[in-house]
Amino acid sequence: MRVVGLILYWLVRNGTSLLSRLYFRASYEGLENVPATGAFVLAPVHRSNLDFALMSVVTKRRMRYMGKESLWKYPWFGRLIEAMGAYPVSRGKADREALRRTVEVLGEGDGLVLFPEGTRRSGPVIEELYEGAAFVASRADVPIIPVGIGGTERSMPKGARIPRPVKVRVVVGPPLYPPPLPEGRRHPPRKSIHELTHALQKELQRLLEEAEGGRTAQLPESRVNETRSPDVS
Repeated sequence: MRVVGLILYWLVRNGTSLLSRLYFRASYEGLENVPATGAFVLAPVHRSNLDFALMSVVTKRRMRYMGKESLWKYPWFGRLIEAMGAYPVSRGKADREALRRTVEVLGEGDGLVLFPEGTRRSGPVIEELYEGAAFVASRADVPIIPVGIGGTERSMPKGARIPRPVKVRVVVGPPLYPPPLPEGRRHPPRKSIHELTHALQKELQRLLEEAEGGRTAQLPESRVNETRSPDVS
């Protein structure tokens, strides 16, 4: 099943690359920021279901995905996407098994796609983030690679079944590195997690604006420091 999953992953990845460039006139910028070796957390903005597939194109390496548990509603489909590198997470609550699996994936040296907004959002503002991306990156001592995606919400917003041929732009930002763990500690201090999440929020806002062609949206100061606990949802 693993071999079948790998073959399917590459078929999907190469098909997505071709389709995105032909149908969406997609451009991919900053790909040199994606590590060629070693583990990392790829942290994109999330405005459309198209975002999952597009993230496979930013690197030739196989990516792992944390997916909502409802994707495992049909056991055959769950087994298939697991073979391709996905694993489930329970949204809206602490999921220790997903956290353990995430740290394990990063420990194996794989790249992991984790949407820090937790679910699809709408509009030009990056508001509150879950702290899961910062937590697992700090725990595994790996960089976070932020990604802005422009055009996908206009192409396929929530409720749409067929994407429209809107131009898509993907902009990969420079890595954000977590501070080293204090000596003798297994878990990163909450303050450092909060600060890294804040930095990620600001960078995602910048990248989203760049990917959307300069459409700016000022984040209200009262919302800048809003984050959610690291439940890896």
